[in-house]
Amino acid sequence: MSEEGMKGRGHRGLTRAPGGLRGLGRAFLVGALLWVIQGCAVGPDFRKPEMRMPGEWVEGPLAPEPDSSPEGGMARWWDLFQDPVLSSLVERALGSNLDLKLAEARIAQARAARAAAIGSLGPQVQGSAAFRRTRTPVTLPSGPGGGEKTKGLISDHYEAGFDSAWELDLFGGRRRGLEASQADLLAAVENRRDVLVSLAAEVAREYLELRTLQERILVARKNLDAQRRTAEITRKRFEAGFASGLDVANARAQAATTEAQIPVLQASERQRVYALGLLLGQEPGALLEELSRPAGLPQAPPAAPVGLPSELLRRRPDIRKAEAELHAATARVGVAVAELFPKFTITGSLSFQASDATSWFNWVQRIWSFGPGVSWRLFETGRVRAEIAQREALQEQALISYKQTVLEALKEVEDALVAAAREEEHRRALLEAVEANRKAVDLALRLYVEGQTDFLNVLQAQRALYGSEDDLIQSLRNSCVQLVALYKALGGGWGEESLETGL
Repeated sequence: MSEEGMKGRGHRGLTRAPGGLRGLGRAFLVGALLWVIQGCAVGPDFRKPEMRMPGEWVEGPLAPEPDSSPEGGMARWWDLFQDPVLSSLVERALGSNLDLKLAEARIAQARAARAAAIGSLGPQVQGSAAFRRTRTPVTLPSGPGGGEKTKGLISDHYEAGFDSAWELDLFGGRRRGLEASQADLLAAVENRRDVLVSLAAEVAREYLELRTLQERILVARKNLDAQRRTAEITRKRFEAGFASGLDVANARAQAATTEAQIPVLQASERQRVYALGLLLGQEPGALLEELSRPAGLPQAPPAAPVGLPSELLRRRPDIRKAEAELHAATARVGVAVAELFPKFTITGSLSFQASDATSWFNWVQRIWSFGPGVSWRLFETGRVRAEIAQREALQEQALISYKQTVLEALKEVEDALVAAAREEEHRRALLEAVEANRKAVDLALRLYVEGQTDFLNVLQAQRALYGSEDDLIQSLRNSCVQLVALYKALGGGWGEESLETGL
């Protein structure tokens, strides 16, 4: 080649370089544009709903903010009763309750759904391999004499490769789906916390009912012994001619009535033990030996630090769960809106085909394809918009449920506060009634023995004493139960240590 030719060729080579750089620049700009577009997502962005909360509680004075840390009383409020058996039962229930395990399984399900949503954002690759042996009939001439004959031609076909596809999430439909899956996972975590709160309160209530029934049985037996002694006194006075047969019959009837109540209380006592066994994920009779011996009601701790009503929004798991469900519903509106726009996909495939195994993966046998694609639900606009309207309606339902949950939480706290305050007044009055009835029984029995009053006054005094003592035991139970209800209404029973199944 001449020198001039070489110079010309070199000159032409130099003039192509800027064009290559311009192509590279255009590719960079396109890539940057795609990156910017993928940062956008159609549909509404979630914003935490605003609720007008009262500044203070209607019932009860304003108290300091409760300590909801793992070490604080709100997270382990059952320890404040200073009852080792109660604390042990709650701790065992938190480790073996089946409802709690079911909630944890739902967290695992939600986490797997989130992982699937993450996987949908990247390229999808599928591999395949196949072998086929084919017989094809072939007609051949039979020979010089003419005629034809048919024989089978056997051929083999080997094929292996993969297909890939990547949908560019230009309008954020898949990212909205991931956002919804993340909110679903958060709702599952908050559901587990809500189960923790309810479970601890349920165990405490059943335990308090059990100890109350055992105390009521002891009170019934004590009054039964006193009534039997009175019946014996009446019998002796009847034999001595100082009392009538009616007095003897009334005394026996009162003792029999009190005795008849004891089996009913014992049946309820046994049922409470069975209920606790179920809450601990055990067979009904597993706790009989441990809990059959009476131990008395635990001492009610001081009133819980109620804090401000607005604190419920961050402390109650059911409110946090409702907020997460609203977040998920909002994100799914974006998933539906994204269906209004076209979907862009990049597809590619690479395969090897051969007629024998030895040349199967020979590079010259390769077959490949690569290119973009687009799909658009262009003639389904009415259906897509109906799906959007459906998702928007579900979002509105989730918002209403959130507001309803907040209002119900406020009501539960107010109910517990007013019940606890009035029960304290009730208990003080019952203490005075028990003391007065004991004096009345002693005085009526002494006057009856001395012949200064009839037996009806003795019966009335004994009935009043038994009733007031039984009511006092139940009032002590109610004071503890209302405090448990208050801790539950405040969202106590979980701390950050319960996040091992979290996000």
